[in-house]
Amino acid sequence: MLDLLINIDKALFLFFNLSIANPIFDYVMPLITDWDKLFLSRILLVSLFIYLLFFQGTKGRKLLLLVAITILISDQVSSSVIKPIVARARPCHIIDGKYIVENLRLLVSCGSGFSFPSSHAVNHFAVAVILTYYYNNFKLLFFSIATLVAFSRVYNGVHFPSDIFFGALIGCLIAFVMYKIFILADKKIFNKKPDAI
Repeated sequence: MLDLLINIDKALFLFFNLSIANPIFDYVMPLITDWDKLFLSRILLVSLFIYLLFFQGTKGRKLLLLVAITILISDQVSSSVIKPIVARARPCHIIDGKYIVENLRLLVSCGSGFSFPSSHAVNHFAVAVILTYYYNNFKLLFFSIATLVAFSRVYNGVHFPSDIFFGALIGCLIAFVMYKIFILADKKIFNKKPDAI
């Protein structure tokens, strides 16, 4: 059964990495995978930070704090706890002079870390969940961004689809738990109902 699931995962990887390859995706997906490193993205993030901090009152400041704590925890759970335990090699890792998955197309740096789960998926879906709690009208945007970033990891050749799927689930679960803890802490500290969301 495990072999079957591994073979399905590999077949899906090859489909997304090879079969649907095209010049547009080849240009766009490497940019999407690390969108936060782009100059315009950083201007947008700083602007959003200022907007939440100074123009959204207590709600905005609480959201910034919750997002920061959630990213810190989700990234550590993914990178420092789950990845070393599972210790799955990335499809682009080289063993005996060959990629784990032969003939893959590697469009970004492979990275030396383990593959499962994708920290990009964990972190982006965790943030999408938190933002949705506060700005539900934009949930389609939040999850579309998370999905695109997660998909880009497979297309670029650095993660298997299951790394993405379970990374998304783990990120959503961590965000749900963090939100509930944050709400309880908010009630205890301020002895009042949390800001309406």
